[in-house]
Amino acid sequence: MVVARSRAIAEDALELIEVEWSELPAILSMEAALAPDAAKVHSGASTNLCYEFNHVQGLVNRAFEAAAFKVTKRLRFNRKTGVPLEPRSILASFEPGSGSLVAYMSHQMPHQMQLILSDLLDIPLGDVRVVCPDVGGGFGIKMHVYPEEMAVCAASKILGRPVKYIADRVESMLSDVHAREHVVEASMAIDADGLITAMKVDDIQGLGAFSIYPRSSTAEGMSALRAMGAAYNFEKIEVRLRSALQNKVPVGQYRSVGHPIAVAVTEDLVEEAAFVRNESSLDFRRRNFVRSDAMPWTSPMGVPMMDLSHHACLERLLDLCDYKNVVAQVAAWREAGRVVGFGVASFVEFTATGPEGYGRGGVAVSSIDSVVITIDPKGNADTQCSAAEIGQGIQQGLAQIIADAIGLPIADVRVSMGDTGSAPHGGGAWSSRGAAITGEVAWQAGLKMRSELVRAAAAMLQSQPEQLTIVEGVIIDRSLGQTQIRVSDLARMVYFTPYDLPDGLDVQLTVSHVGGRGGGTFLPTNGIQASLVEIDVASGQVHPLKHWVVEDCGRIINPLLVDEQIRGGVVQGIGEALYEQCKYNEDGQFASGTLADYLLPMAANMPDIIVSHIETPFSGSTLGAKGAGEAGTCAAPAAVLNAVNDALRSFGGRIDELPITPFAVLRAMGEFDEDPSE
Repeated sequence: MVVARSRAIAEDALELIEVEWSELPAILSMEAALAPDAAKVHSGASTNLCYEFNHVQGLVNRAFEAAAFKVTKRLRFNRKTGVPLEPRSILASFEPGSGSLVAYMSHQMPHQMQLILSDLLDIPLGDVRVVCPDVGGGFGIKMHVYPEEMAVCAASKILGRPVKYIADRVESMLSDVHAREHVVEASMAIDADGLITAMKVDDIQGLGAFSIYPRSSTAEGMSALRAMGAAYNFEKIEVRLRSALQNKVPVGQYRSVGHPIAVAVTEDLVEEAAFVRNESSLDFRRRNFVRSDAMPWTSPMGVPMMDLSHHACLERLLDLCDYKNVVAQVAAWREAGRVVGFGVASFVEFTATGPEGYGRGGVAVSSIDSVVITIDPKGNADTQCSAAEIGQGIQQGLAQIIADAIGLPIADVRVSMGDTGSAPHGGGAWSSRGAAITGEVAWQAGLKMRSELVRAAAAMLQSQPEQLTIVEGVIIDRSLGQTQIRVSDLARMVYFTPYDLPDGLDVQLTVSHVGGRGGGTFLPTNGIQASLVEIDVASGQVHPLKHWVVEDCGRIINPLLVDEQIRGGVVQGIGEALYEQCKYNEDGQFASGTLADYLLPMAANMPDIIVSHIETPFSGSTLGAKGAGEAGTCAAPAAVLNAVNDALRSFGGRIDELPITPFAVLRAMGEFDEDPSE
């Protein structure tokens, strides 16, 4: 590490450092890494197998022996990374006199970083302040702890002066966690009635050189297995996960952790099962979906399912896309010589992780949130919250919730977050938890404040609290509809003329609420997506023409925010399906260090994304909200993959690797035997 007065000086100083090393074989392939005779990523280690998980539920082999139909697929998923608009950055300032540290960071979890900096740098927790102001995108990659962040804080402590590091785009691509590197072989057994009876899944995950701290790189693989077949009613499953060490960047959690893998595998099998049965895949899905009246239901992976709406989402999708017209249009286009395809993908996503998700593993990741509301002398609600704003709009959503709970105009509510110096401890931004967890806590805190204001007003007016309510900052009589007193006038009286209040009246203008989410480790959400694509037969390029999403995130707080979160997620999912890949050359050198080498979806290439909703409130909370921010990413790759394979079916080829490259498409069409780029 070089510390200098400017980046330019530091870069010049790097040129003066000479390093001697011996080049060793690069371990890149997941499968090769697990071979008995493979070179080892870590000298002295006996294996490159970092982690293995096995789970069997029911008599799986017997189900496959008795099956009328069996389908098997092998899918390969290549590495991605988050590419947020704002790269990771940190400014750390240690004050030798007080022994305190302040760190300004582009991060999703300020309180997690406060705790870790305190532990690893041996600074009392109260003397560490972490500030994460409005963050320009996180997508999960900014909830981990990176070596350079710790090094910057340590350097500031050693030097006794501020130290800043801002990653440029090349450094971000080289050091931000990667995700989605898997090879999955999966099978599905179907009986004579067309019912799924069992699944087998063998997943090899590329882990990188070491497991990311503090959440572990294996979380993605476990999430993928947990979501396999999750929308469908069957009882038997056998899964295996092997996480392989490689000479690559560590893998971490990235938007919709593991779910795109599970959905692509499951929905590919569903399409194939319907094909071998010579029936519509929509009919196959209808028959096998878990019914709403069968819930609560526990999946064969042991995950409780509740408040889901698979059938309703499917029927809404058919109306949304005008399915009969789409089918007719596809047929007409094909008759005219165009290569087009239509694909569908159902999904279940596990959001708003509860305390058992990490707590039982001994990982200090908070799944609770805290909200503190203070009514100021002008009647405004000044709110401190443990959530974090990373561009998802939670600050606005919480303001709406608090305004409704208290009865204030939304303009009178100010929500502050992201600063451990003022915000109470809590979870930050991850796992689509903002509305489902923080929103519920904010609602309860707001109700407490409403109750306190109404109680005080009732004592002053010689009335009963149940006779009063608050509307747009005015306390009114429910029966008469008459204004009694404004919240601002009540607040001024409490602060400045308390002697005018009735004797013994103790008015609390600051309330707090701390809470998490009950009802299981994960809060499931569901939905369905459809994609219409066209293939350019000359180039092999896939052009998305239109994309539809029906999603059930429970009660919707702000429709505009939810819709745009879904659209943004779909764009990331289309990028995952068609463009994005972290590549390494045979020597282990990273070959996707710039945005000329790592292709991103561009606005001009994206289709219209039509969004609709089914609202099935979460029964375990008052607000009824579920996670929404990752749903778009969850199933978009699978919908695009199924659409492309639908288009290629007449050529007798198929795609079994993401991203879908033009060369792979041309090869599936019979144009190439081998990829010319290899």
